[in-house]
Amino acid sequence: MTYARRLYERFALLIHEVAKFGVVGLIAFIVTEAGTNLLHFQAGIGPLISNAIATVVAACVSFGGNRYWTFRHRDRGGVGREYVIFFALNGIGLLIQLACLSFTYYVLGLTDKLSYNVALFIGIVFGTLFRFWSYRVWVWRAVPPADAAGVAGLGETAGPPPAAESAATARPPWPDLPQANGHLVGGRGTAVPPVRDGTGLAEHDTPR
Repeated sequence: MTYARRLYERFALLIHEVAKFGVVGLIAFIVTEAGTNLLHFQAGIGPLISNAIATVVAACVSFGGNRYWTFRHRDRGGVGREYVIFFALNGIGLLIQLACLSFTYYVLGLTDKLSYNVALFIGIVFGTLFRFWSYRVWVWRAVPPADAAGVAGLGETAGPPPAAESAATARPPWPDLPQANGHLVGGRGTAVPPVRDGTGLAEHDTPR
């Protein structure tokens, strides 16, 4: 097995989550970019308010995609709980984006469309990294693995099944029959004392 194959098998789950998260994130990114530019440059809304509105819409799209596709195999705690934590974490991600926009727009004084979109892109990248990490830690947590030691312990304490009776010691299906010497055919019943010939009495019995 090659090193690359072993590396893939070790991080297969993480790779799949990153790929799915990237697809969902790309859709949310398009919604954020298009919405922000439309609201700011076309509708004339402020640079920060435009991004905040577009980010809320993109967060709704992201919540559905991540819950029902990216992290559907992870532990769930109810839609209400997930929704609250998800949007709280998205609020932090939004602050990261707004910090980049504010620094570019108000501190550096770069108000042109290119600078605005570059700052928006950088903010989205950092915000997305934070979201991916925080979703896996607080929203959709990993399912705890089964306690393999406990399962193995059950098998050890149970012990092997009782062995079947061997053919040599098995009781025959027919009833025990007395012999002339008082022993029973089959050898496991109570011995019967020998009977006197023609009397029907045992040898230790005396006729009265």
